[in-house]
Amino acid sequence: MRRRQQPPLPKRHGLDPARLRLPEDGHWATIRDHLVHRLPRVTPERIDELLRAGGIVDLNGPIAADAPYVPGGAVWFHRDLPEETPVSFDIPIIYRDETILVADKPHFLSTIPRGRHILQTALVRLRRELDLPDLIPAHRLDRATAGLLLFVVDPARRGAYQTLFQRQQVQKEYEAVAGYRSELVFPLSVESRIIKEKHVLAAQEVPGPPNAYTRIELLEHRDDIARYRLRPATGRTHQLRLHMNSLGIPILGDDFYPVITDKSVDDFTRPLQLLAATLEFTDPVTGATRRFDSTRTLQAWTDPQGWAAGPDGAPAS
Repeated sequence: MRRRQQPPLPKRHGLDPARLRLPEDGHWATIRDHLVHRLPRVTPERIDELLRAGGIVDLNGPIAADAPYVPGGAVWFHRDLPEETPVSFDIPIIYRDETILVADKPHFLSTIPRGRHILQTALVRLRRELDLPDLIPAHRLDRATAGLLLFVVDPARRGAYQTLFQRQQVQKEYEAVAGYRSELVFPLSVESRIIKEKHVLAAQEVPGPPNAYTRIELLEHRDDIARYRLRPATGRTHQLRLHMNSLGIPILGDDFYPVITDKSVDDFTRPLQLLAATLEFTDPVTGATRRFDSTRTLQAWTDPQGWAAGPDGAPAS
């Protein structure tokens, strides 16, 4: 296996520096010229500032402003971070040893850096708070979904645990709060074909051979809402949300299904009522059976009035 090249810059805020490979067919006179062309969202003035500060390096150290272009070479630098709204909810640690760590992620916190969510992600926060710079997730949860995330502490074991999820060898149970329809008979299984197009927010169910399977059980109900247990056999994007919506009982707080609603990134009211409640698997390193359970509950069930409160504290319509 080819060993990953060690960056010549240290991590910053728990993040590796960005690496840019210089194309073999490049015709630029200097590396600076290429960076101005390659990074249109970064102003030339900012590139010059980084060069003066020694913030752009190659394997030999900081690059001078007039350093000649080197086809096939590579440079590293730390990207400027976007302004982020703090997600001030705690990330309880359910389990930790020298190999793995299981965290209980809150709603509204992304798993990994992406787009406008960088520092306010479970990965970066745990790397910084626990001083674990090599921590990596074995799988992911949507920003909107709360619950159990398995991280790998020992870099040498990453592949073993990530493969468990890739091969669907982890038994996952979710809980959800959604509408109640007396005509639906549970337990039931839902299968469909789900696709997710790049740069499109919502996934969709389309005709064709099924690639997504979910077992759904009714745990309890009162009035027009109910609490469900969901057991996905596959892991398609937004699978549980789509399958519940297809039954006419979309999960409470879902801003994507049945229709996308515009919600501010700093609006932490009425979270999606979906919880990754249980992870169970045979440990690929020790051979032991592992089971972890979330300590979280879904507010729409335990505190429906509090969940329904609007941004100003008044009941939502």
